[in-house]
Amino acid sequence: MSAEEPEDAQDDDEDLRYFVRIGQTDLDGTKSVERSLTDMKGIGQRTARLVTEAAEVDRTATIGLLDDDEIDRIIDVVENFDEHVPGWMVNRQNDFFTGETTHVVGNDLDETRRQDINRMQMIDSYKGIRHQRGQKVRGQRTKSTGRSEGTIGVNVEEIREEMEDEAAADDDDEEGL
Repeated sequence: MSAEEPEDAQDDDEDLRYFVRIGQTDLDGTKSVERSLTDMKGIGQRTARLVTEAAEVDRTATIGLLDDDEIDRIIDVVENFDEHVPGWMVNRQNDFFTGETTHVVGNDLDETRRQDINRMQMIDSYKGIRHQRGQKVRGQRTKSTGRSEGTIGVNVEEIREEMEDEAAADDDDEEGL
């Protein structure tokens, strides 16, 4: 034990949970509550701050040192986030199939995004066609960016290699005579 490290720090390390599971995501237990919540898909900095306020947890506390009841409150708020904030603040407003307004996090966010893209492709909407072709969907510039057919211009290294191969082939032909 070093002189700079207090005895309390060693006790904290024994109680520290290095992974805290919320939903289907393992969060880093060494980070603060607000910082580790942003590692989940669908939760940004503002949402993480609102979750900590609604769960009545100190946002600067280390998440691995929290009690089980505090973590349960955080899990409850994350799962029912749409009940704690106004409807304009959630990421899934007026779902196409159910009409509900919810906040989707974790792997469910990827799944709903894939379903939305598949639905757009099936009905041949403009965005769906752009997704099918692999082109930009949201009106970005495409004349000079987003090119996927390789490099445009002169590749000097490739030209040098071709010239060296031709020179080596000419030398082999002269030696063969």
